[in-house]
Amino acid sequence: MKTLYAVIVGGVVGTILTTTIYSQLISQEMNIPMPASADPIYWVAPMDPNFRRDVPGKSPMGMELVPVFADSSKDTDLGVVRISPNVINNLGVRTAKVKLDILQETIKTVGYVQYNENNLLHVHPRVEGWIEKLYIKAAGEQVNKGEPLYALYSPELVNAQEEYLLAKRRNNQELTSAAESRLLALQMPKETLRRLKSTQVAQQTIVFNAPQSGVIDNLDIREGFYVKPGTTLMSIGALDDVWVKAEVFERQAAQVKVGQLVTMTLGFVPGKTWQGQVDYVYPTLDAQTRTLKVRLRFDNVDMLLKPNMFAHVIIHTDSGEQTLMVPKEAVIRTGTQNRVVLVMGQGQYKSVAVILGQVTNKSAQILGGVKEGEQIVVSAQFLLDSESSIHSDFMRMSAITAEEHQHHQENQDDKAHHENHENQENQENQESQESQENYESQFDSANVEGVINQINVQTRVANISRGPIEKWERGPATLDFVFSERVFLNELQQGDKIRFTFEIKNGDFLIIDYVLILQEQEQEQMQGHNHD
Repeated sequence: MKTLYAVIVGGVVGTILTTTIYSQLISQEMNIPMPASADPIYWVAPMDPNFRRDVPGKSPMGMELVPVFADSSKDTDLGVVRISPNVINNLGVRTAKVKLDILQETIKTVGYVQYNENNLLHVHPRVEGWIEKLYIKAAGEQVNKGEPLYALYSPELVNAQEEYLLAKRRNNQELTSAAESRLLALQMPKETLRRLKSTQVAQQTIVFNAPQSGVIDNLDIREGFYVKPGTTLMSIGALDDVWVKAEVFERQAAQVKVGQLVTMTLGFVPGKTWQGQVDYVYPTLDAQTRTLKVRLRFDNVDMLLKPNMFAHVIIHTDSGEQTLMVPKEAVIRTGTQNRVVLVMGQGQYKSVAVILGQVTNKSAQILGGVKEGEQIVVSAQFLLDSESSIHSDFMRMSAITAEEHQHHQENQDDKAHHENHENQENQENQESQESQENYESQFDSANVEGVINQINVQTRVANISRGPIEKWERGPATLDFVFSERVFLNELQQGDKIRFTFEIKNGDFLIIDYVLILQEQEQEQMQGHNHD
């Protein structure tokens, strides 16, 4: 318990120190215009531009509010942040180039070694009878093609031999051919048939030989057993090459294709690897696990691979086509939008929206928003994005001037005004939307307690039963909340009671800060115990 308290206290102290340092860097070192003659028009949270106050203070995260002056929003370039070279060095800003590359990913999974079913043979009798002698005593024995497996006494085979000899003595060629075909249809070995022709004596017991070389499996008979058609006597599997059946996640299914290279390791042979390939991709997903089965094929020349062995496999995927790629850490995911920080040159940066494709362990595919050769930020991008997103249009910079941009905006406003006059219903909808936006801006944030009913860490969405909000005159309710990207979720789970601060942003209830109530109570109890 003491260790847990130490971890919690250390995490809280580290978060406070980090946010304080970042706040100072943003508020003091970034080149934000701050005229000395003018007073601030409002104060804003460094990490959340939607949190505004008329007086200085602190944000819900404990950071000092940054003053915003009237001249600070008159830049012709929307969302452009200008930073001096020494600040760039202090922040540790690193950049990377958007480049064309082949989308490659290594999919790590597990599987089980199995027989190659194309070389797996099942032995069945075609007549009724008794096993007089069994030459194979246990499963796992190695047999070669042509070696005896078992001896069978079957009255039906004996009668078929007598019919053949009778037709032979009558010198009836048609009956002889028919009797011989019947013996072959009943799986009488050809060697036994030749002996029957030479000796002219029916054999009571017929010895059946192995049709192929391999390992005996599923040995379900013993000497004296009565068998009939349909009984599986045994199986013979060749181990020259084997299958490995593995599973991949649904999101990785589109990347796996037949013929891709696969690397396999097994725990019982440390340091040894096997090279194989994807042999087959199953057409359906497992309804329970939501995974896709794939079949891998490996050569087994040294016979080390045994059926049912547990294996670790790595599938080397390759799309074969070049696409725009950026480092994975450069992408900023907000839940509603994916962004990167674009390097404009001469210490200027801007957040731009991008269309995200597939994401690998190291890289992310970009389908739109940036061009090949452009520089993006891969380190300290969250600090730059928090400042740029205040006034950014999240679009790439174009060659239009400020006057052209203003003229274009005026034309768009005139067009929208004209359309509203033509359609009264659209005007009413717009007024309703504006009323909702005014409501959200009026009630920008609130503190409340709640219990987590369900939480999805990947989508950062949680269903929470919250308490009443007095300043909004709202009673208790159960609804979905979205956690900010700056909030850590690893410690949260279903059933936790939390006190949290949330905002209404773009129609979503965005949680920007929280604290576990249980942790607070335990800390208070611990402090009281230490005091006693």
